[in-house]
Amino acid sequence: MDRALRRRLEARFGDRLEGSVRQRHDETEMRIGPASVTEVMQALHDEPEFRFAYLADLAGVDTGNVMQVAYHLWSDTTPDWLRVVADGLPRDDPRVPSVTFLWKGAEWMEREAYDMFGIVFEGNRDLRRIFMPPGYLSHPLRKDFYLPDDASRSPGAGVRPMERTHVPRDATAASATRRSRVG
Repeated sequence: MDRALRRRLEARFGDRLEGSVRQRHDETEMRIGPASVTEVMQALHDEPEFRFAYLADLAGVDTGNVMQVAYHLWSDTTPDWLRVVADGLPRDDPRVPSVTFLWKGAEWMEREAYDMFGIVFEGNRDLRRIFMPPGYLSHPLRKDFYLPDDASRSPGAGVRPMERTHVPRDATAASATRRSRVG
């Protein structure tokens, strides 16, 4: 753990943090509000004491209560990876500023989070579905996404026919055949 990184983050972004900076093994995590994304990410990218020049991953998260966007960053100034979590996006209209002005490769990652979670990245020039068909109405990785046959999984409704266990048609004949081969 790079404790110096933690101190630098707390000193620079103390008023923007949603909770304390956490560290575990080789990863440091900080949480910010969606309104702080542009300012914080630009500082992490541009300021010499941080220089997080590489966006390794961007992922949407659905906690069941709120939506989040997790950014995984790497810098040559620290041995730790940095996870920045934009927390508290409302489920009914999750929106966060795009970071494509800093990392061009974020365009595809933002499209994936949009397609799977419905998170709108304001400023992304090509925010459209990447996996699902253009006319698809839902977002498959949200907690409130259900397949049409999921109603059969409600309490007391049993299981779908393909999940039922089946006894062989003539269990006694099969068992007699096995015994005659062995004995």
